[in-house]
Amino acid sequence: MTEITITPEIVAAHGLKPDEYQRILNLIGRVPLITELGIFSAMWNEHCSYKSSKRWLKTLPTKGVRVLQGPGENAGVVDIGDGDCVVFKMESHNHPSFIEPYQGAATGVGGILRDVFTMGARPIAAMNALRFGAPDHPKTRHLVAGVVAGVGGYGNAFGVPTVGGEVNFHPRYNGNCLVNAFAAGLAKSDAIFLSEAKGVGLPVVYLGAKTGRDGVGGATMASAEFDENIEEKRPTVQVGDPFTEKCLLEACLELMQTGAVIAIQDMGAAGLTCSAVEMGAKGGLGIELDLDKVPVRETHMSAYEMMLSESQERMLMVLEPSKQAVAEAIFLKWGLDFAVVGKTTDDLRFRVLFQGHEVANLPIRELGDEAPEYDRPWIEPKPAKLIHAADIAEPADLGATLLKILGSPDIASRRWVFEQYDTLIQGNSLQRPGGDAGVVRVDGHPTKALAFTSDVTPRYCEADPFQGGMQAVAECWRNLTAVGAEPIAATDNLNFGNPEKPEIMGQLVKAIEGIGAACTALAFPIVSGNVSLYNETHGQGILPTPTIGGVGLIDDRTKTASIGAMADGDVLFLVGRDGSHLGATIYLREIADSEDGAPPPVDLAEEKRHGDFVRGLIRAGRVAACHDLSDGGLAIALAEMCIASGKGVMVDAGTGAAHALLFGEDQARYVVALAAGDADRLAAEAAHLGVALRRLGTVGGDRLDIRNRLSVPVMDLTVAHESWFPAYMSGAPDIAVAAE
Repeated sequence: MTEITITPEIVAAHGLKPDEYQRILNLIGRVPLITELGIFSAMWNEHCSYKSSKRWLKTLPTKGVRVLQGPGENAGVVDIGDGDCVVFKMESHNHPSFIEPYQGAATGVGGILRDVFTMGARPIAAMNALRFGAPDHPKTRHLVAGVVAGVGGYGNAFGVPTVGGEVNFHPRYNGNCLVNAFAAGLAKSDAIFLSEAKGVGLPVVYLGAKTGRDGVGGATMASAEFDENIEEKRPTVQVGDPFTEKCLLEACLELMQTGAVIAIQDMGAAGLTCSAVEMGAKGGLGIELDLDKVPVRETHMSAYEMMLSESQERMLMVLEPSKQAVAEAIFLKWGLDFAVVGKTTDDLRFRVLFQGHEVANLPIRELGDEAPEYDRPWIEPKPAKLIHAADIAEPADLGATLLKILGSPDIASRRWVFEQYDTLIQGNSLQRPGGDAGVVRVDGHPTKALAFTSDVTPRYCEADPFQGGMQAVAECWRNLTAVGAEPIAATDNLNFGNPEKPEIMGQLVKAIEGIGAACTALAFPIVSGNVSLYNETHGQGILPTPTIGGVGLIDDRTKTASIGAMADGDVLFLVGRDGSHLGATIYLREIADSEDGAPPPVDLAEEKRHGDFVRGLIRAGRVAACHDLSDGGLAIALAEMCIASGKGVMVDAGTGAAHALLFGEDQARYVVALAAGDADRLAAEAAHLGVALRRLGTVGGDRLDIRNRLSVPVMDLTVAHESWFPAYMSGAPDIAVAAE
């Protein structure tokens, strides 16, 4: 076996800075072997170690009365009563999806599903938050088609419903699309499995699919900027097999019933390296691996390749020795590999043996939880200017303006996307994508359901990262509230550019501060998450995109609300103030061709007060139709409710500048529909609770009729809303240019 000489070029190719390499030399007292260098590269890169963000992530609220397991494990765990818990997390697969969109997105779904069932939970719901470049960019349509096919291909075959998500377009994602995958599962609160190894001399077992060369170096690639050589990184993208993963799910859940599992860890980023090191370091134990016993599907694999492979559908487990025969029989029954590949030790060393040689002998704690942690320089983002509605000309034709916004890339219906996903598999979905949140019944419980949503408005975060971070949490909280759910916990996926640039680091710091402030005020703890940095190409970073995935609990699923449940004669109310804010809005971008201005401010006390009021109405059975106001303001919310219900409305937008009233994106607002006989007492209740409330009008007819402002047939709204995406994806002439 020939050992490779370590040169500065090889060190740099592993994504290690000179000072980090010197730290390695000081730590181990010698030049590392090539496999050791690869292990350090995998464990100390941004994707695995959070070395630029760890300091700030520690400031987020992670505890709550329902939180059973916060950040630090494969997924967060939250109590939902009656001995049940929900297990969930969101993770990114951005870089792989740009290089190879189908497999990048597919394996992103596979990875997040494993994070959930590794904890002992059966997945019940999935979501995805997708960001692509400008529609007229030559690569965008290809990426959309590949990513959506990959998400659907894996999730549908595995058998989990996709119940929600986001799709947005902006030129700043031209060189880096974002694929954030969310999964949630159900488990018993007293049967959660962790990754912390316990006990000395116990077998370390490899489970699942065989190891190949796919994904070698993937975690390191995910911690680097892109350049013109991006296509050369295609071999670092993993290849997924959802049918094998389905077998792995069933085998793991069956195995967990036997008492054989002491600790279990998904092989995700950095594969065998990260899973083994994390299990040992968390338990204060060493790990010894014998790579000659690892099941492989390719010949002549080196130790380096085996340790850094990110082949999918694999797990690592510390096994109760007396249960080995039982465990092996289960995995053989499901057609999966089962191999004892090592043991736990008491010396806090990570040893790797291969073909009779020791190819790695490293201190395990320093590899795991003592990776470099940086306090990177950052600068306060420059405040965006406040734009007043009076400074923006009102359009002559408000009806045409509404139709243009309704058919714009960021507002148009996502039906083309979600109809490629199986949204009803497992038979528990109560609300499909297209509304404020997906709703899934808790199987086996007579009344309970869970709600899921993901949210962020990147243009707000670009203008003001602190307000944008708060707004992402607030909108997520609102969307759960709008279906009648109590928001119980969240996960975050923080997507940013290069943290070594002080202005980008400033965006990250302020966004985290905003997220923390909102989560604290709304009692909405962050229990899991992921950070994806270096999302840049040729020095051009993405918009700051801190995606928030939220989970809400519904005690009585017969009392929920949706955007399409309006009935003729219902009375519509606006909960919250009239629209006034046009800075950083969809209206400003689509109609005034500007992205200027500060985003709408977030009043967290008002969010809490208004949300609790609306949720109370829904849970009392008084409101069946509800929609929160976000992108596009009141006019878009009303239009979406009309489209979903197939009914018209006759309303009064109020007094003031029409474009601000209709399209202002002021926060903490909802439209609710009540039966006419219940409407009169609502104003008194709102006044008593300090909730801003205004009667808008009634449901009826076949037009969206806003008095003295506009009158548009619901059919025209529907055509405008539903046409853009399928026309764009079919390559209809001029559709991309027209959308700009």
